[in-house]
Amino acid sequence: MTKTNTEWSIYLVRTRLDTLYCGITNDLSRRFLMHQTGKGAKYLRGKGPLTLEWSYQVDSKSLALRYEYRIKKMTKASKEALVNKSGSLPVLSD
Repeated sequence: MTKTNTEWSIYLVRTRLDTLYCGITNDLSRRFLMHQTGKGAKYLRGKGPLTLEWSYQVDSKSLALRYEYRIKKMTKASKEALVNKSGSLPVLSD
């Protein structure tokens, strides 16, 4: 069974070590709960408490993956600007 018209989210999670983790999901609340209970990304295990700092919705998994790739390459200062609403999403080239 294929889902149609599913929104995808790109998100940033802050760890107790003040690092920002970027990920994508089609169910943000479920995915964040997984991270909090140690069942999400290995990178986040043992780094709690975690806070969901920023998220952005897009229409496709493909677009979410492209944004995730670009955001992961950004500097921490640029990611912080996204969190503080003073930055803009990275430009995607075709």
